[in-house]
Amino acid sequence: MRTFEVNGAPHLPAKPSVQQVMGLVLLALLPGIALHVLFFGPGIVALIGLAVLFGVALEAAMLRLRGQPLKPFLSDLSAPVCAVLFALCLPPLTPWWIVLIGMFAAIVVAKHLYGGLGYNLFNPAMVGFVVVLICFPYELSQWPAPRGLGGPPALGESLRAIFGSGAPAWDAVAQATPLDRLRNLGSQGLTLSEIRDAPVFGALGGRGWEWIGAAYALGGLFLLWRKVIRWETPVGLLAAVVLLTLPFHLYDPDVHPFPLQHVFTGATLLAAFFIATDPVSGCTTPRGRLIFGVGVGVLTLAIRRWGNYPDGVAFAVLLMNAAAPWIDLHTRPRIYGEAPRP
Repeated sequence: MRTFEVNGAPHLPAKPSVQQVMGLVLLALLPGIALHVLFFGPGIVALIGLAVLFGVALEAAMLRLRGQPLKPFLSDLSAPVCAVLFALCLPPLTPWWIVLIGMFAAIVVAKHLYGGLGYNLFNPAMVGFVVVLICFPYELSQWPAPRGLGGPPALGESLRAIFGSGAPAWDAVAQATPLDRLRNLGSQGLTLSEIRDAPVFGALGGRGWEWIGAAYALGGLFLLWRKVIRWETPVGLLAAVVLLTLPFHLYDPDVHPFPLQHVFTGATLLAAFFIATDPVSGCTTPRGRLIFGVGVGVLTLAIRRWGNYPDGVAFAVLLMNAAAPWIDLHTRPRIYGEAPRP
């Protein structure tokens, strides 16, 4: 016998759990990870494993200290997603202790000191990456040559480099990333056509990077299809990058890269679909998400042009994280019956 009232159709579908959402994000990252391994070697798999191990251990320790139950929070997959996104920003031969420091900053400082999942102001993965990038700039600039240019390192060589037991000579494996090369050689007065003669560049972006970026875009489209993320943030970010760089490229193509080179080089596509779309540290209103994406794109280009780092995506995301509450405040839709705001 029914003892409660039931409304008629239509019924709203049940919202997916945090575990389901995080599982879909991990699934969408798999094509990009596979191509990352193909072009830069299996070291990234070891870094992902280390980051997940450190992240889950630190998550459990902080839950114990805060008197929170372990099972519901450890099983929601939020710590593994944070760990994977952090690891994908690192060179595949990064020492293990840098991974530990970065995950400590991400899980302990950026997540739990702010109150845990749903309360963090800043994206934890980007906090961890920025901390190690500022503290260890040399180690995070050492990328192996991509497949076809002397790389990638084999599994054994990658593990020796990561765990510090007979690391290979950096001069033999380290290559400037395409963004590094554009920045350094451009400051020396070389034209873009001269810079792009180097084999490290591909058709659109960096050799290998363009395929990895395309795989992240494919995963992002999957998330859009499954309604895990909304379209406003990635569209705003990518539109800002293309529309701001296109006039400069048309004006002087020997100095300013083609817009798609900005899109398919570095972490632009990873940020557009997997990082800037974080529902906790990003904006929640439709207009706010669009403004947030545009802001990340504009700041990324500004840091690439005038900052000290060749790829400013992580810094751009954190700066917009700080502005997200203010943006939401001023883009909140008017509630039905509420007087218009002055």
